[in-house]
Amino acid sequence: PKHDLLMLVPFRSSEKACEAVSAIFRAGITPSGMEFMERDAIQYAMDFIGEDPVPLKPDEQAHLLIEVDGNNLDNLMADCEKISEVVAQFECGEILFAEDQAQKDQLWKLRRRVGEAVKAQSIYKEEDTVVPRFRLPELLHAVKEVGKLYGFRSVCYGHAGDGNLHVNILRDEMCEEDWNKTVKVGIRELFERVKKLGGTISGEHGIGLVQKDYMDIMFSQSHLELMRAIKRVFDPKGILNPGKIF
Repeated sequence: PKHDLLMLVPFRSSEKACEAVSAIFRAGITPSGMEFMERDAIQYAMDFIGEDPVPLKPDEQAHLLIEVDGNNLDNLMADCEKISEVVAQFECGEILFAEDQAQKDQLWKLRRRVGEAVKAQSIYKEEDTVVPRFRLPELLHAVKEVGKLYGFRSVCYGHAGDGNLHVNILRDEMCEEDWNKTVKVGIRELFERVKKLGGTISGEHGIGLVQKDYMDIMFSQSHLELMRAIKRVFDPKGILNPGKIF
């Protein structure tokens, strides 16, 4: 595409930001990029890179970074106007439109460094959840509710346009036993809720070592054994990625 436009939209509620995501798609617009960042995520990223392109106001709890692209600039401007009309229904603040390529690069840099910035705060566990877009508000609510039940703090960000939410659980001052046992119970409950929302426990990062203990949430024992049997056919000596998944 010859052109792209980028806008950063602040919201007074993280759940309202999530509600706006599916509303934009229902309005007939398919952004080329739509990223969700909680307030802590964006603040940590600005501190981490030593830049503050986003003036955070006290009542702003989340942001959507929305990009549209195409070959007709007038059509893109019309899309941005429509997006502005949609997000206005969800308690958004003043929208920031990137004025030039330098500002676009700065905003994308902020999003791309969020992961590093959050993980620099504390020992962490990152869970990779995904649900249908319209259920993102329920997913975010579940994350925070489970956190309260099991005593952990989370910082969320992710590819909202795909229904993908990265849940970074921070250890902070949590004791060893709670971190190694209680949090795992909480993660299991979160994944069970994700399944009920029509989602799954891995949006884009696969299973590997981190998610393998939770495979039984998504698959029956007969399904798992079938997969193990296929694994044995192609890898009878267990030398391909040993210990991962099975």
